[in-house]
Amino acid sequence: MNWPSVGVVIPTRDRPTLLRKTLDAVRAQNYPGALKIIVVYDQTEPDYLLASLPGTQVLVLTNWRTSGLAGARNTGVLALDTEFVAFCDDDDVWAPDKLRHQVAALVAAPEAEFATCAIEVEFEGRTTPRLAGRSRVTVDELARSRLAMLHSSSFLVRRSALGDDAIGLVAEDAPGSQNEDWDLLLRAARRNPIVHLDEPLVRVLWGRTSHYAYEYATKISSLRWMMQRHPEISGCGPGAARVYGQLACWSAATGNRSQAWQFSKEAVRANWKEPRTAIALAAMTGAVKVENVLSALHKRGRGI
Repeated sequence: MNWPSVGVVIPTRDRPTLLRKTLDAVRAQNYPGALKIIVVYDQTEPDYLLASLPGTQVLVLTNWRTSGLAGARNTGVLALDTEFVAFCDDDDVWAPDKLRHQVAALVAAPEAEFATCAIEVEFEGRTTPRLAGRSRVTVDELARSRLAMLHSSSFLVRRSALGDDAIGLVAEDAPGSQNEDWDLLLRAARRNPIVHLDEPLVRVLWGRTSHYAYEYATKISSLRWMMQRHPEISGCGPGAARVYGQLACWSAATGNRSQAWQFSKEAVRANWKEPRTAIALAAMTGAVKVENVLSALHKRGRGI
């Protein structure tokens, strides 16, 4: 097999120790093809010493586009000339054969443009595998569920597909650069089903290391942005109920009971079985705290 070149984009901000672990795992890939690594610093001073590390060369850049995760990713993408582009967050770690297996799966499907793999979630020292149970993912499946195991650190895409006349770049107008990964998946799946390798080849760190874990107002804005941008979600009862249930939970967490109640009613209208509605109602009455529910779910590798 003539292995294509792969460029890896690692956006980072104020997490030097975690970044080193991420970078070590990427540089340790058992990948036979050419590999380029770009670390993009966003809203923080870059560490240019990373470029002097032995082995696979690391290019260090600062985000010159919109501040935030989306702009940082696009800065890296536009600096690459490789055949494939992979994303990895600065607090996640790849298995040694991640790229080899993923590239082989994507090359074996010449009509496909986008690939993902399963993950294992690490939370408070405990790891939980998250599998999708499928080898292809369609736009309808992504509208019904975010499919959290299709994490951005598992993304591998043909570089040519990120042009304006194809999937396009990461959406920099996503509020707080949240749900930009779900948006990219939906845009990709509209064109062709996503190739999914159902092996946990990425370890994803959950918890307070995230810059966005408890930014509820931003979560609300980004979900409303997604509903406006993707009619497939509002057109799918279970998918719409899921989002409305999340909106209700985040609204309850901010103390906005009126908004939480409105979103809860929308969730029930779309799908009365939506479990997030019960969480929101319990949070509105003070019976539970959303943070406590999140912590309990994270221990099982799940989220709201």
